[in-house]
Amino acid sequence: MKRTTCGLFFIIFASLLFCPFSYADTIVLKQGQKITGDILAEKETLLIVDIGVDVLTIQKDDILEYEYADSPGVIDANEFSVDESSTESSDKLYRTAERKITTLEECADEFSQAVVKVSTPAGMGSGFFVNENGYLITNYHVIEKETKIEVTVFQKVKSGFEKKKFKKVKIEAVNPFVDLALLKVEDLGDTKIKHVYFGSMDRISVGEKVFAIGNPLGLERTVTDGVISTVNRTFEGLVYIQTNTDINPGNSGGPLFNMAGEVVGVTNMGYIFFGGLGFAIPIDYVKHFIENRDAFAYDKDNPNTGFKYFQPDKRRNRGKLEI
Repeated sequence: MKRTTCGLFFIIFASLLFCPFSYADTIVLKQGQKITGDILAEKETLLIVDIGVDVLTIQKDDILEYEYADSPGVIDANEFSVDESSTESSDKLYRTAERKITTLEECADEFSQAVVKVSTPAGMGSGFFVNENGYLITNYHVIEKETKIEVTVFQKVKSGFEKKKFKKVKIEAVNPFVDLALLKVEDLGDTKIKHVYFGSMDRISVGEKVFAIGNPLGLERTVTDGVISTVNRTFEGLVYIQTNTDINPGNSGGPLFNMAGEVVGVTNMGYIFFGGLGFAIPIDYVKHFIENRDAFAYDKDNPNTGFKYFQPDKRRNRGKLEI
């Protein structure tokens, strides 16, 4: 115990001695010690910090507060952590977190397990879990007029990825106009699932790097990257994110991530004859849909769900393909 304590104090002393105070991130531990260095990565429950002579892994439970050198404010260690106390009856089924920009490799490695394949007798698309209770988002047109739905989850194992298929999938809510559907996998059992975090349209900009994970043409867990071409491309009264990220049939309903690993959109259409023209539903529409899911609740016996009445002609533009 004494050796561990001495080692900790040596590391803290070294961080104070060798790290430049003029441009260093600061971490204050609950025991009162202060560590300065470069926060390399911010995970759900921990920080990875380079103090110059070593790289530390610090649990957020041990941190009182921390501050980035290039950030204007101090962050409470619990401010952006996942609200694990949230329940299915919570107003917000989705999760948010303030995440630091990192590499595409790290983001894809961390969140690829949250992306699923959504299959029906008519075809397939993509989707992603929004919390640990089995709720997931996909496009409405992926499950349109279908009630027999199968979700395939890809989980990491030592030899790569293992497929798990779930057939007890409930349609919770649909909004055909915005092309969104909220599903719930009800037969997860003891399967632990990975979920995504939602970003905000207020924090994305033109030229920002983004990437998509999905199942284009059935090619599972495909990662493609690009940039935000514009954040406000309009079609028939709705605003879309335009990106040059490759989006193809099968990507429908999958997430569009920023480089912090936050979902900023839901991919839903591209152009047949032109490459580099993909579109995604902005994440703010998705938040509104989930928060008002009672208004869009699916009921197979209620014709107002959109599954009984004939639908109006879909909004289409020449050369555009809903994927």
